[in-house]
Amino acid sequence: MADYIYSMETRLTPDQQKGVNLVQEIARRAGLNLYLTGGTIRDLVTGFPIRDIDLSIQGNPLKLQKELEKSGVSVQGVDEDLRTLQLLMPGNVRAELNMTRSETYDKPGKPPVTAPATINEDLRRRDFTVNAMALSLNPGSRGLLLDPFNGIADIEAKVLRVLHNYAFLEEPVRLIRATRLSARFHWPLEERTQARYDSAKENNYIEYLNKRMIGYELEQVAHEDDPLHIMRVLEREGWLKILHPHWTMAKIDSGELGQVVKTRQMMNELGYLVETGPIAMYFLTRKMSDKDTTEIQRMIPRRDFVDKWKHLESGAHDLAKRLTSKEASMPSGAWKLLSQAAPENILFLSLTTRQQTVDQKLKNFFTKWRQVKEKLPFPEMAELRITPQLPEYPEIMEKVFLLLLDGKLRSHTEIMNFLKPYEPPPPPPPPAPKRGRGKAAAAAPGEAPPAGKRGRKPKVAAVTPAPASPAVSEAPPAQQPATPAPAKAATPQAAVKPSKQPAAKKAAAKKAAPAKPAPAKAKPVAKKAAARKPPPPKKAAKKPAKKSARR
Repeated sequence: MADYIYSMETRLTPDQQKGVNLVQEIARRAGLNLYLTGGTIRDLVTGFPIRDIDLSIQGNPLKLQKELEKSGVSVQGVDEDLRTLQLLMPGNVRAELNMTRSETYDKPGKPPVTAPATINEDLRRRDFTVNAMALSLNPGSRGLLLDPFNGIADIEAKVLRVLHNYAFLEEPVRLIRATRLSARFHWPLEERTQARYDSAKENNYIEYLNKRMIGYELEQVAHEDDPLHIMRVLEREGWLKILHPHWTMAKIDSGELGQVVKTRQMMNELGYLVETGPIAMYFLTRKMSDKDTTEIQRMIPRRDFVDKWKHLESGAHDLAKRLTSKEASMPSGAWKLLSQAAPENILFLSLTTRQQTVDQKLKNFFTKWRQVKEKLPFPEMAELRITPQLPEYPEIMEKVFLLLLDGKLRSHTEIMNFLKPYEPPPPPPPPAPKRGRGKAAAAAPGEAPPAGKRGRKPKVAAVTPAPASPAVSEAPPAQQPATPAPAKAATPQAAVKPSKQPAAKKAAAKKAAPAKPAPAKAKPVAKKAAARKPPPPKKAAKKPAKKSARR
C-alpha cells in the first residue's frame, strides 16, 4: 500500500498533486469515496508521463461543481448523461471527474444505459485490463490498489488485453484506442485480443461508432508525445478516415510537427511545462480546409482546448509585436517579456515567425542569455557578505543578471559600486567571557571557597604548618633558617574582631594550600650546595684552645 502512495507522490507533478488533494478534500467533506483510476494508474505504474488525471467518485460529481469552482477549479465541460465533469485545475492540470457507474448495451452503436454503481462494477465496464485499476484516496484505505483483472501482470508482460469478448462490438471506438495505445507503448495486442480485433475489423464494427466518442480520440491524438507516429499507424489501419473523411497524411505539416516535439523537449529540459496539444492539432490540420477544421473543432468536447487552438496565431502575433517594440529594445527587456509570456505562445512563435529580429531574440532567450547566468554569483558578493541567507538576495541576483545582459557590469569597480549599498551591516562582536568571583579565583583549583551564612563572615579555621620539603631537611643545621618563635595563641575575642578578619583569612588560604612537591632533581642540587659551604665550626673552635696553651 505504501509503495503506491510513494509512487503517486513522486510521479505526479506538484500541480497535479495539489489538484488531487483539492478534489480529495472536497469529496471527504461531502462524504463520498474518491479513487484515482484509468490511464492515470496505468501511467503511474509504467513510468510514462502522466498527462491527465482520471478521478472516479461514488456519487454524483455534478453536486460538487460549485465547491470546485470556489476552490479555483475551472469546469470546462459537463456531461449530464454520464455524470462527468471536465476540469482544468490550477497549474494548467487537466482532469476528469466521473461517477462510478455500470453500463449496459442494448445495441451496438447506441449509447449505453448507465446506473450508479460501486468502484468494482465501474472497473468491469472498462476497455483494457491496464485501464481497469483504481487507487483509493479515502482516509481509511488510502493507497489501496484495486486490480480485479490483473492489469499489473499485463503491464509487466507489455500486452494489451480486452476485458470481455464483446468489447469491440459494444464500443467500436476501442478499435481506434487499441491502435493508438499499441503505437504509443509499442505493445502488441494479446493473442485472443488480436483475434477479436481482426474479426471486428473484418465485420466492419466501426460503422456502429458513436460520433460523440470521436472527439475524445481526436484530442488524445493531439496530446501524444509523438503524434506524427500515431497518425501514420492510424492511417495504415484505416482509422484516420474514420476520424475525419478528408484527413490524410498529405494534409499534415510533418516538418513543423517534428519541430514541435524537439522544441517541447528542449523547453522541458529548461523547466517549462508546455501544453502542446493545441499546437500539435494546428499542424495536424494545417493543410485542411477551414470547413474541415471547423468540423473537427466542433467534435472535441473540451472547449478550453479548442479556444487555445483558435487563438494560437493571435497570441503569437501579439508577442512578436511586443518583441519588436521599444519595450524589448534592450536584452533585459526582451528577457522579462519572454519570461512572463505563456510557454505555448513562445513555442508556437519560434516555429512560425518569419521576422529575423524576433527569431534571434528567441534563440538568445533559449541559449546565449541563459549562459550569462552561469557567471553568477560574483566573487565580490561573497566578499561583501551578500549570501542567499539575505531576504533580498533573489531580488539582488535578478538586478545583477539584467544589468549583466545589458553590459552595464563589466569591471570590478562597476560591480563593487552596484553591490556596496546592499552590503549587510557587520555582525556584532562576540560577548566577553564571564569572569569568576575574586574569592573563588584566589582559592586553589578544585577547592570551593569558604561558604557562610548570608550576613555573616565565616570563621577562620585553625591552620597547621605545612611539612618541610625534603631538600631543606637535608641541609646542615647551621644553614637552615631559624625557626620563628611560637606566636601567642590568639584569644577567641581577637579572632572575632572584624579588623583582623581579612588578614587572617588570607593567611589561612595560603597555609591551607597544599605544598608544591619539590622537583625530582632537588636532592643533588642540595648536596652540591652543601659541599660548597665553609667547613663546619668545629675547626674554628680548636684554634682558640691552642693559643691559650701557648700563653
